[in-house]
Amino acid sequence: MSDNNKLKEKFHICKEWVLNHSKIVLPVIVGVCVLITVIVALNANRKEMQRQTVGAEAVTEEASGVIEVPEDPFEVNAYPEINNLIISYYNALADGDVAAIESMNSYVDDTEKIRIAEISKYIESYPQVDIYTKKGPVENSYLVYAYSQVKFFDYENTVPGMQTFYVCQNEDGSYYINEGEAEDAVLEYIRMISLQDDVIDLNNKVNVEYNDLCASDAALSAFLTELNNQINISVGEILAVQETEAAQTEETTETTEEGDETTEAESEAAENVIQTARTTDVVNIRSSDSETADKLGKAQKGDTFTVLETKVNGWSRVEYEGGEAYIRSDYLEIISTETVSTEENEAAENEAEENVQEEADNTSNTTGEKQYVTVKETVNVRAAQSQDSEKVGVAYQGDKLELIMELADGWCKVKYNGQTAYVKSEFVE
Repeated sequence: MSDNNKLKEKFHICKEWVLNHSKIVLPVIVGVCVLITVIVALNANRKEMQRQTVGAEAVTEEASGVIEVPEDPFEVNAYPEINNLIISYYNALADGDVAAIESMNSYVDDTEKIRIAEISKYIESYPQVDIYTKKGPVENSYLVYAYSQVKFFDYENTVPGMQTFYVCQNEDGSYYINEGEAEDAVLEYIRMISLQDDVIDLNNKVNVEYNDLCASDAALSAFLTELNNQINISVGEILAVQETEAAQTEETTETTEEGDETTEAESEAAENVIQTARTTDVVNIRSSDSETADKLGKAQKGDTFTVLETKVNGWSRVEYEGGEAYIRSDYLEIISTETVSTEENEAAENEAEENVQEEADNTSNTTGEKQYVTVKETVNVRAAQSQDSEKVGVAYQGDKLELIMELADGWCKVKYNGQTAYVKSEFVE
């Protein structure tokens, strides 16, 4: 092939990449492996939302707004911590462990969660994962090109694939897959790295390997083609069921509200059923009954909650930190049920309100006015007083936070976006 034709071929590859992947996780699709290796990628209408909710590290840019792109070669399996992260990610893919993937990923949407669970039914393992890295746009960040071999049940040959990750570092030094990045300069940096010769060569190498495998194993090739169709059908059916359940829930809610208006006098004498449930695994606690709702925290296996309502859409409304929150019902098991009269329930609620007021009185200043702290430098806001707890946002220098209580262990309990949260005391004054 002439040099001119090679150049055209590279340009065509780059063009396709730019058109199809305006995202921070830039999977290199190798045949059906898009269904196996690609979890989620950013799209344009999510960009502003992630800019507000993801506490990605600040990006140091030049005056032109463009980050300098180095021409460094690949480093292969050079960073043990990153290797462990990516291999754990692939193991979770094979197991269909959505919760594990969420713990490693900054964002996974609902459709991809369904896809992960469906694809895992066909995957036996990932017997080979090789990690190619290049330095990322910010300190302690990396672009990771993961070459993998996937083993399907009932097939001897493994299938090659490749996926790209943007990996960043947490405050505690651990690494995570950052699929919530939305800085234009970072996106451009990743795009430019993907156009470098060694990246394109690796893409082409995997593509050739995949095509040769399909040509030599007709049964596996047919299976991969059918798998693509079957997964799409399964995901579509599950989404349709969820939409139907949501519509039924809305209709039931409206009917219930109408009935409540006509039976208010009767309900005053009714009895309430109080259920206590225990979590069967680690699960996110959210502000509403949706996987896309804000995370208020994370329940550990064995935590107990008072269930206020079990909804038909698969969610349970529970008591949480003096308010209400939502947990997926399939992560809860009922351990006790108690029936109390309305009068008893009202007495309990009044007592709870008095306790909340007493706590507020004890933590406020002598004038009864709210106290505030000022953020001295950018700091992560967390759901509990631990650097390992769920990150609920980022407070920036000069921000003012309502102070609930200054704790003895070096943390401040504050109000953040209407919810209780925690920041390190050393970052505020």
